[in-house]
Amino acid sequence: MVVASPNPSGAVKPEAIELPVIDLSAERTEVAKLITKACEDYGFFKVINHGVSGETIAAMEEEGLGFFTKPDVEKQRAGPATPFGYGRKNIGFNGDIGEVEYLLLHTNPLSVSQSSITISDDPQKFRSVVDSYVRAVRRLACDILDLMAEGLWVQDPSLFSKMIRDVESDSVFRLNHYPPSPFHHCTSNAVGFGEHTDPQILTILRSNDVGGLQICVADAVWVPVPPDPTAFCVNVGDVLQAMTNGRFMSVRHRALTNINKPRMSMAYFGAPPLHARVTAPPELVTPHSPLLYRPFTWGEYKKATYSLQLGDSRLQLFRQ
Repeated sequence: MVVASPNPSGAVKPEAIELPVIDLSAERTEVAKLITKACEDYGFFKVINHGVSGETIAAMEEEGLGFFTKPDVEKQRAGPATPFGYGRKNIGFNGDIGEVEYLLLHTNPLSVSQSSITISDDPQKFRSVVDSYVRAVRRLACDILDLMAEGLWVQDPSLFSKMIRDVESDSVFRLNHYPPSPFHHCTSNAVGFGEHTDPQILTILRSNDVGGLQICVADAVWVPVPPDPTAFCVNVGDVLQAMTNGRFMSVRHRALTNINKPRMSMAYFGAPPLHARVTAPPELVTPHSPLLYRPFTWGEYKKATYSLQLGDSRLQLFRQ
């Protein structure tokens, strides 16, 4: 099992953190400012009035739960995850283990269609639901990335979003399912998915109404993020930290299991094409803020990610 970093000895049990909740229907300039501040202060925030319909969300949740409630022998037809498909316990290829089972899909419609055959008894329906959900959350991710660029006064407002709009985008969609764990109690947390940062640009995350998500704040204290059925969680990825020259922080997070209830999360990871060059724009590089990371391609960074363990710091390999 992944062993998560404990809270400091003698520390009081942390209270749930109130992440910024940003109403995307508010005045655009103000929204851009709020998102920028949230990315600088937390690296995580929530969005409401996000434009993803309740029907689209419900349909995807139904398909996901329908798959995870199948007998093991049927689920295993969709695996092993190499990296796409059904996986259980093992996270990646370097020994990380968690109390999780998952489906990992590339967001390319052809790839989804091919994967659907072993995942669902109705592949056409599954493919349609996934494609609709991915289109909706990708549109949301692009809107947020454009607001970030505006908040940073980047000359090209599509600088970040065009990387995931690209037809060769390497974005992925992941469904995580955490069965109830009898080991989850006040003195021993069962780690469903160990501490890590997301390597991509941006993550759009939603879970059912069961807690488990935690983020790491100052002094290595882990604080819970309560679920919110009206919102999506958004977090900065490593690539965005590099492209903002460290202005935005890719924050470590993890997921714990629950003693009574299963938890399912749905995460869209927006990523560039493999050949895309990642570097900060000139507007964010000054004599007082020199370039922190040497330019790299997403393919290079992804290779580094696969070579390391889940909790390892990858961006340090690309420091100037």
